[in-house]
Order: sequence, then structure tokens, then C-alpha cells
Amino acid sequence: MHAIEILEPGDPDVLSWNEVPDPVPGPGEVLVDVAATAVNRADVNQRQGSYPPPPGASVYPGLECSGHIAALGPGTEGAGWSVGDPVCALLAGGGYAERVAVPVGQLLPVPAGLGLVEAAALPEAAATVWSNVFMVGGLAAGQTLLVHGGASGIGTFAIQLARARGARVLVTAGGPEKAERCRKLGADAVIDYRSEDFPSRVKEETGGAGADVVLDIMGASYLDPNLRSLNVGGRLVVIGLMGGRKAELDLGRMLVKRQSVHATTLRSRPVEEKAGIVAGVAEHVWPLVERGEVRPVVDRTLPLAQAAEAHRAMESGAHVGKIVLTAGRRDGS
Repeated sequence: MHAIEILEPGDPDVLSWNEVPDPVPGPGEVLVDVAATAVNRADVNQRQGSYPPPPGASVYPGLECSGHIAALGPGTEGAGWSVGDPVCALLAGGGYAERVAVPVGQLLPVPAGLGLVEAAALPEAAATVWSNVFMVGGLAAGQTLLVHGGASGIGTFAIQLARARGARVLVTAGGPEKAERCRKLGADAVIDYRSEDFPSRVKEETGGAGADVVLDIMGASYLDPNLRSLNVGGRLVVIGLMGGRKAELDLGRMLVKRQSVHATTLRSRPVEEKAGIVAGVAEHVWPLVERGEVRPVVDRTLPLAQAAEAHRAMESGAHVGKIVLTAGRRDGS
């Protein structure tokens, strides 16, 4: 098969489309012929050398994919899947390839009404938002969620899912075009992080109370303003460190307001934990997708061999939603 290899840490040009050995599904895994994958910030970090794959994961980037089951590995015969089934999947790596071995518990059916390209944009965002906003953050109907990076793949999904489950959604975004896209997806208010003090706007939008849950991709640089944005009993969930990893924490203020900070990652979790998250997505999120209440937002599609161009597009920050990479059939067409 062919896959995107990272020749050495560096800029997008280190991504190379090469012929590599086919993966072999191990116990509890299935082999998937990849139709499409999507670009995530973690892929960029891996390419730059700051986010290596966890032990045992594929060395190729790609944290999600869609396609058809090509083979069933040992111990998967009774899991309810058959060769030829259309699927999408959450991965620890390997999506930037024509084939990938996937733990059977990380497979999801392609939602009714969607094609494989759209389905490839769902697993990572759906699992990230479900596990962090709802399982960890405990967001409930009637509460307020603040999402940083509302126009990102995670952000566009979080807006829709939180609204569909009865929450109010505030987001940060840069520029009027992204702000308008976020509003159309259901954001109740959009805060321009480049020109506005977001804790003040959050307080203004919530009548002085603050957000109940904050989903944060920035880390250190946003730690204090995030805590100032939280309501009494509020939960800050940090899933990215684009703004650094170390900052001071005012524990006294947190005690008084009974706040909590959670820092979580999805990629390195044990297979069993991921299977539990995926099962929750299938039960609670997929019905909303199939009813059209939550939809994947695809900014553009490119051939998988043009992954470098896709990475440049992501790093430019000009996209809204997901950048999807499509794979040709194994006969090269």
C-alpha cells in the first residue's frame, strides 16, 4: 500500500507519499480499506516532532478514517461486523494510508445519509467533544459552554452537539467570516479573541454568572482568563497546549468558586477506554447526526498524496471545520 511518511521533523514538505508494507490486523482488530481521513492539529504536531504516536500505534499520522472493512482479525468474528461493511473509525494513528488496522471497538457505522468523505470528518471530533464536554465536563441542558476555536473541526462539532443537547454556546473566533459561520451553526455569541477580553464578554453574555464548562485548546496562556470566565462550580477542560504548558493557578479563587480543571488527551488512552467513548458516541451522538441536528463541516477535500498542502492550509488558520484527505483505490485509480 501507500502511506504518508514523516521523513524527519519539519515543515509540511517532510510528508512523503511512499509505498510501505500493508498492515496486518492483530487480535481484536479489523483491516480497513481507507476511503478518506481528516487532518487534525495533532497530525501537525506529530509532523513537527512534538507529539509522537503512543507505543504500539502506527507511525503514520491520521487519527480517524472512513472506508470499508477488508478483513477481520482474530477474535472479531462475533463483533457484528462483516467484510465489505462501510465504517468510520477512531485511530491512534495510521489514517494517512490506503489501509489501516483498527481495534474493533473503535469502529462506527457510517451514519445514514452521509457519504464516506463526510464520515471521515466525524470520529475524532465526535469522540473528543463527547468525552470531554459531556463525560468529563458534565455539560447539561440549560448550562453554558464556552468553546475556544469555534471555527475549528472540534469547535464546529461542539457548537452543534451542545446546542442539540439543550445547552447555550459561546465561542471565540477570529474575524467576521468565521464568526458568521459559527453563528449559523448555532453559537449564541461569538467573541473575537483578537480584539475582545473574553472573560468580560462571557460574564456579560451570562448575566455575570460565567460559563459552566470551558473547552480549551490553548493551555497556559488561557488558564487564568478561563478560570475567570467560569461560573461557580464551573469545569475547565484543557485538550490542547497551543499557548504553552505551564502557568500559575489561583487555588484560593478556585476553592471559593468550587471550580475544577481537567487536562485530558484521547489518543494515548487504553483501547478499552476508547471503546467506551466510541460506544457513547454511537448511542448519544450518532442519532443526532442521522437526524441532521449535527453535521460534519468539511472545509475542503484533497487527495491523500497532497497531505503537505492540507497541512499548510491548516497552519494558515483560514479553514472552517475539517480538511479531508481522500484515498484512491488500491489499484491506483
